[in-house]
Amino acid sequence: MSNSELEDKIFSLFKDFMAGIAKFEELVPMGSTFLNGFQHALEVQSCQLGLHDHICKGKGILNELECLLEDVSGAMQDKSLFQDDNLGERLNEQACINDKEEIASPCPRRNEVTDYAILMAVIYHMVKQEYMMQERIVSALSLKSSSGELESYCLMWSLRPYIDEEIMGHAWKLIH
Repeated sequence: MSNSELEDKIFSLFKDFMAGIAKFEELVPMGSTFLNGFQHALEVQSCQLGLHDHICKGKGILNELECLLEDVSGAMQDKSLFQDDNLGERLNEQACINDKEEIASPCPRRNEVTDYAILMAVIYHMVKQEYMMQERIVSALSLKSSSGELESYCLMWSLRPYIDEEIMGHAWKLIH
């Protein structure tokens, strides 16, 4: 695979990844609506079912994103762009660091495929943390949940503490 073909493949995978992110983002308000309905005791059974469906859909999207990240890792390893044998581990370390200054640097040129891979890993890590928070909230819900608990769950859901809007904005700019 030539460098140009690799760049095209990585950019295509990045666009597919961001399409998956868009799907996940579309789920968030619906889940919030169900959670608020549960909090206000409006059609509780329907809201519970909706939240469980939300979690199932979110898990499916997360799995798709993980596969795309693995595809990028594999494409880059095939081309031997990195000296170490485990790009996935490096990308995960980079995602955990979540260094805003590095990500907020000027938009990478299309031929800097490593920037796309690192950005995908960072975003995947953020979305995975958000999904896990949502999953914990849904599994903690019960008819015995206090109004204070429900209020804090709704607040956490709406604040989206694991999503860095600057990083997301940077990623969206790369495909527009």
